[in-house]
Amino acid sequence: MRSSSTVPVLRPSDEVADALANGAPVVALESTIISHGLPQPRNLEVARELEGVVREAGAVPATIAVLDGVPRIGLEEPELERIATEPGLRKLSQRDLPMAAALKASGATTVSATSFLAARAGIRVFATGGLGGVHRGWTEDQDESADLDTLARTRITVVCAGVKSILDVPATLQRLETRGVSVAGFRTDTFPGFYLHSSGLPVDWRIDSPEEAAAVMRGQDALGGQESALIVANPVPRDLQLDPELHDRVLAEALAAAEREGVKGQAITPFLLGYLVDGTGGASLEANLAAVRGNTALAARIALAWATS
Repeated sequence: MRSSSTVPVLRPSDEVADALANGAPVVALESTIISHGLPQPRNLEVARELEGVVREAGAVPATIAVLDGVPRIGLEEPELERIATEPGLRKLSQRDLPMAAALKASGATTVSATSFLAARAGIRVFATGGLGGVHRGWTEDQDESADLDTLARTRITVVCAGVKSILDVPATLQRLETRGVSVAGFRTDTFPGFYLHSSGLPVDWRIDSPEEAAAVMRGQDALGGQESALIVANPVPRDLQLDPELHDRVLAEALAAAEREGVKGQAITPFLLGYLVDGTGGASLEANLAAVRGNTALAARIALAWATS
């Protein structure tokens, strides 16, 4: 029989471990926004801010990352600083976790890796900006984010502002339906558009309170079956969204530039998002951050409702 001594053990921070042991509300937060999504030193400021949003609501933040091969569930201040400043950190999807563990690599976790690790640790609620999904032109390249597959087999509630608007949003919604992932709009009848308040696409279900989200989560557990996620789609407020006309114009330019330069695969998302930041004079980044703040606050309220239900 092979030894399992090399298999990494999830390492929660003391605060997160105590919260989980006592049934207190915990909210998972991803780390790619810190390491890859924002410039220094603003990335560390935002990381602290988001953790503060969770604490102010009465929940415990658990920012997730992998350091020296060990999945960390909740970061202490020096570890948070390391994620924000260490050069060369990998961007880890769920599929990368075994290799990172074996090779003692460090990296920030994407939606798929964060969802997987949070669920393994016993955390039920996760806040992020926007999900990955089906890429435009997917009929040719079959380019689809690992987020979708992970969410189809991971029991976690993800609060997000929809999927990144650079993607094929209708195809992504179809894929989520096919994979059995529940989607509910939070106080909206249309699916959010990430940078935009609405994508214009309808959602089949609407919830209007954190308590209703917790009730859906209880329903998932009571019914059993597929261990899939619940997506709570929370739109960025209209007064904080990116100007829709500016969004559409710059996105069209970004897609054309990517086509000209032959950008595909894993490079396409950072290319398009970076183009949007530059082309909107940073306005897309501010809309993204507004969405993340709102999602984090709502996730904390859902975690509280879940913990007390």
